[in-house]
Amino acid sequence: MSDSGRGWTLWTEEIPAGVMLDMPPELAKKVVHFLTALALEAGAAVDADQDPPGDDLDGLGVRYSLQMEGEPVVFEYVVLPEIRQIRIPVLVWFH
Repeated sequence: MSDSGRGWTLWTEEIPAGVMLDMPPELAKKVVHFLTALALEAGAAVDADQDPPGDDLDGLGVRYSLQMEGEPVVFEYVVLPEIRQIRIPVLVWFH
Protein backbone atom coordinates (compact mmCIF):
# COMPACT_ATOMS: atom_id res chain seq x y z
CA MET A 1 0.00 0.00 0.00
CA SER A 2 1.37 3.44 -0.89
CA ASP A 3 1.50 6.32 1.58
CA SER A 4 -1.09 8.25 -0.43
CA GLY A 5 -3.65 5.71 0.82
CA ARG A 6 -2.99 6.78 4.41
CA GLY A 7 -4.66 9.82 5.92
CA TRP A 8 -3.00 12.99 7.11
CA THR A 9 -2.77 13.91 10.77
CA LEU A 10 -3.10 17.32 12.39
CA TRP A 11 -0.76 18.33 15.21
CA THR A 12 -1.19 21.56 17.17
CA GLU A 13 1.82 22.79 19.12
CA GLU A 14 1.46 23.62 22.83
CA ILE A 15 1.14 27.43 22.55
CA PRO A 16 -1.55 27.41 19.81
CA ALA A 17 -3.44 24.75 21.78
CA GLY A 18 -3.33 27.04 24.82
CA VAL A 19 -4.68 29.93 22.76
CA MET A 20 -7.58 27.73 21.66
CA LEU A 21 -8.31 26.80 25.31
CA ASP A 22 -8.59 30.52 26.11
CA MET A 23 -11.20 31.09 23.38
CA PRO A 24 -14.93 31.04 23.97
CA PRO A 25 -16.06 27.41 23.51
CA GLU A 26 -18.04 28.14 20.34
CA LEU A 27 -15.05 29.79 18.64
CA ALA A 28 -12.68 27.06 19.79
CA LYS A 29 -15.01 24.46 18.25
CA LYS A 30 -15.05 26.38 14.95
CA VAL A 31 -11.25 26.55 14.96
CA VAL A 32 -10.91 22.81 15.60
CA HIS A 33 -13.33 22.03 12.75
CA PHE A 34 -11.54 24.48 10.45
CA LEU A 35 -8.10 23.02 11.20
CA THR A 36 -9.36 19.46 10.76
CA ALA A 37 -10.83 20.36 7.36
CA LEU A 38 -7.59 22.15 6.49
CA ALA A 39 -5.57 19.00 7.20
CA LEU A 40 -7.78 17.04 4.82
CA GLU A 41 -7.66 19.74 2.11
CA ALA A 42 -3.93 20.47 2.40
CA GLY A 43 -3.06 16.78 2.51
CA ALA A 44 -5.16 16.08 -0.58
CA ALA A 45 -3.48 18.99 -2.38
CA VAL A 46 -0.01 17.69 -1.55
CA ASP A 47 -1.01 14.17 -2.63
CA ALA A 48 -2.20 15.65 -5.96
CA ASP A 49 1.08 17.59 -6.33
CA GLN A 50 -0.75 20.92 -5.95
CA ASP A 51 -0.22 23.88 -3.63
CA PRO A 52 -2.10 23.70 -0.33
CA PRO A 53 -4.29 26.66 0.68
CA GLY A 54 -2.87 29.86 2.13
CA ASP A 55 0.13 32.09 1.56
CA ASP A 56 3.48 30.36 1.07
CA LEU A 57 5.73 31.94 3.72
CA ASP A 58 9.05 30.29 2.95
CA GLY A 59 9.05 29.84 -0.82
CA LEU A 60 9.74 26.14 -0.24
CA GLY A 61 6.17 24.93 0.00
CA VAL A 62 6.56 24.01 3.66
CA ARG A 63 5.21 26.88 5.78
CA TYR A 64 1.90 28.59 5.04
CA SER A 65 -0.29 31.29 6.59
CA LEU A 66 -4.07 31.45 6.54
CA GLN A 67 -6.85 33.47 8.16
CA MET A 68 -10.18 31.98 9.12
CA GLU A 69 -12.72 33.91 7.08
CA GLY A 70 -15.18 35.74 9.31
CA GLU A 71 -13.24 35.00 12.50
CA PRO A 72 -10.43 36.90 14.28
CA VAL A 73 -8.02 33.98 13.93
CA VAL A 74 -4.81 33.77 11.89
CA PHE A 75 -2.45 30.82 11.92
CA GLU A 76 0.60 29.32 10.30
CA TYR A 77 0.91 25.70 9.37
CA VAL A 78 3.71 23.44 8.24
CA VAL A 79 3.33 20.63 5.71
CA LEU A 80 5.36 17.52 6.57
CA PRO A 81 4.72 15.08 3.71
CA GLU A 82 7.32 12.55 4.90
CA ILE A 83 5.14 11.81 7.95
CA ARG A 84 1.85 12.96 6.36
CA GLN A 85 1.23 15.61 8.97
CA ILE A 86 -0.03 19.19 9.07
CA ARG A 87 1.47 20.99 12.07
CA ILE A 88 0.16 24.22 13.62
CA PRO A 89 3.07 26.11 15.27
CA VAL A 90 1.44 29.57 15.39
CA LEU A 91 -2.16 30.61 16.07
CA VAL A 92 -3.16 34.20 16.82
CA TRP A 93 -6.57 35.15 18.16
CA PHE A 94 -7.38 38.85 17.93
CA HIS A 95 -9.78 39.57 20.78
